[in-house]
Amino acid sequence: MRIHSLYRYPVKGLTPERLAQATLSPGRCIPWDRAFALAQGDAPLNVANPAWIPKSNFMCLAKNAKAAALRAGFDEAAGILTIAAPDGARLTASPFTEAGRAELTSFLTAFLGEDARYGGNGQAPQFHCFPAHSFCDHKTQVISLIGLGSLGALEDAIGAPRDARRFRANIYIDDIAPWAEFSWLGREIQIGSARLLVQERIDRCAATMVNPDTAVRDANPVKELQQNFGHVDLGIFAEVIASGEIRPGDAITLA
Repeated sequence: MRIHSLYRYPVKGLTPERLAQATLSPGRCIPWDRAFALAQGDAPLNVANPAWIPKSNFMCLAKNAKAAALRAGFDEAAGILTIAAPDGARLTASPFTEAGRAELTSFLTAFLGEDARYGGNGQAPQFHCFPAHSFCDHKTQVISLIGLGSLGALEDAIGAPRDARRFRANIYIDDIAPWAEFSWLGREIQIGSARLLVQERIDRCAATMVNPDTAVRDANPVKELQQNFGHVDLGIFAEVIASGEIRPGDAITLA
């Protein structure tokens, strides 16, 4: 088994960035993964002490399919986000300054249109980033992994391809039998020089319905998984317990 491909998703709900390497740290996600997010105006987010809240409180594909049409890139050296809309509109701004976050808020809120939600007191959506915080779907910072054998089993069962990007994993695993990763729960895995503890299976949601190229809900992987395999799970979450660098091609072994 080995890493087929490696990704991060700097802005929650927006496009992934393929990585040539990542440095993992205990208890942390991949650096800059889900580091930024647009919170809806009715989100119960405590900006003074940010904690995990469900993804429905943010711009996310499960609620806002049109967000898949945006193209985002993060230059971590320059500290700059670039977001491009399908109509050619483009914004480059710093997510680390008040002025930059205001620009990002305005751009994304305008793009969402009627999908943008406001709080009862008129609170508008707001773009956020917080030091050491990740807007991950999991309540703790984790790495998500999917065995390509499992995705292949789903495709074989339905007789149609399903783009791996629908499932928004950090690590896609090659040379692995279908559903083999489910047997790793509670066990440690070694990847490169890093070690991770596998915590749980990932139950999939409506975000997987969205085509990453067209931003159209044109499939229902949750229903397909349930009908063909009796569950709605694809992939696993793992917590980093020993630091190290990982790269595509690195072997994955059970410790």
